[in-house]
Amino acid sequence: MMRDALLAAGVALSFASQISVPGLPFGYGELFLIIWIMLSLGRILAGGSIVATPAFAKLAKFWLLLSLTLAVGTFVGYFTSVLYLTGLSHDAMAYVLLASVTCLAALEPDAELRLRRSAWWVIAIATGAFLVQLGVAWGWIHQSEVEPWYWDRLRGWSENPNQLALYCAVFGPLALHLATTTQSRWAQLFAFSSLVPIFYVGRLTKSDTYLYTTILSGLVFLGLWLRAWFASSSGKATLSREIALLLVVGAVPLAIAAAPYVVTEESSVAEFAKSLTKDGGDEATAETFDLRVFLWGQAIETGLQSWSLGLGPGPHLERPPVADKQFLERPFEAHSTILDLYLQGGLVAVLALVWIVGSAAMSAWRSRFDALSVLLASVVVFSLPHLIIRHPIVWFALTFCLVAGMHPAVRQRPGYAEVS
Repeated sequence: MMRDALLAAGVALSFASQISVPGLPFGYGELFLIIWIMLSLGRILAGGSIVATPAFAKLAKFWLLLSLTLAVGTFVGYFTSVLYLTGLSHDAMAYVLLASVTCLAALEPDAELRLRRSAWWVIAIATGAFLVQLGVAWGWIHQSEVEPWYWDRLRGWSENPNQLALYCAVFGPLALHLATTTQSRWAQLFAFSSLVPIFYVGRLTKSDTYLYTTILSGLVFLGLWLRAWFASSSGKATLSREIALLLVVGAVPLAIAAAPYVVTEESSVAEFAKSLTKDGGDEATAETFDLRVFLWGQAIETGLQSWSLGLGPGPHLERPPVADKQFLERPFEAHSTILDLYLQGGLVAVLALVWIVGSAAMSAWRSRFDALSVLLASVVVFSLPHLIIRHPIVWFALTFCLVAGMHPAVRQRPGYAEVS
């Protein structure tokens, strides 16, 4: 129980980069993860049992392949460009930490149960932390070492709002999964209630990516839920199912009939959509888009110059030609998980990442837990315009999905046809 709570604390508090442990160069999230790793290794060295689960085999293969590609990339970068040791060592240590956490978690003899227990702790700790951050943001709680606002965007204990938004995007589907798979009414009430502060904090970050991720996740979950609901009818047509089927079938003609009115109110709809984005969809959104396009183009060009072998861990791009970015230190990141990994480990590293994410997605699908598919969709969508591969919450989600699909019992849930 203590190790499960430590793992959860490390995962849930990893976004709190503004708060560091006194006398140490890292935060409380990293501290809890290091303590958990030491306890887990101590258990194994003391004779504790381990199980080489399919999830562990896949994770071990991925980290081994990624290590090889990063080593080759570092060799190429040493002879073809300037390597910055700060970024290199930072990313290398982050990968070692994440590889240790994921592999040790998958080696547990009861990995599925322990990760689920940790997930409950993650939501509990995250909910408490978000409430405290809201208190700090609104001035109800004083915390001198924290600046909770980045202009008008909430960043809480994080360095930037997008970092906090990522954790909100993952905490939400994780809480939804726990709420829809528990038999305890009190546990369901807690999990559903936690969605309120999670979503509220996510919207206060004013992250456009969080907005798009939340909308897409909601649509995916609704579609999967309707699919499962109709599949579980066992041939019996009830009034509620007939009404739902009628609404689904009639959705297209209703949409066509409403089209003239939507076109008439096009300006109002557009203004409402813009109001949901940061800065009302004006300069801030446009500048962010232009910056991303420039960085992505430069990342592809730099990656091709390395013969698609990468340049090793760390950022490798020049400062972007934006007025308020000229005084930032070089180098710069591409702010895209795929492109940043392409710069570090080349094409093989990207393929390895696609393989492990695809394996997690197949595992989530086999588990028949709809919210896990939503969880993976949130991670994938957020990874497109942001670098998220170094965040523990991402790898906790991937490991959770990999482990959830390996148990044969989850494939026999009623209401689903077995997929060969």
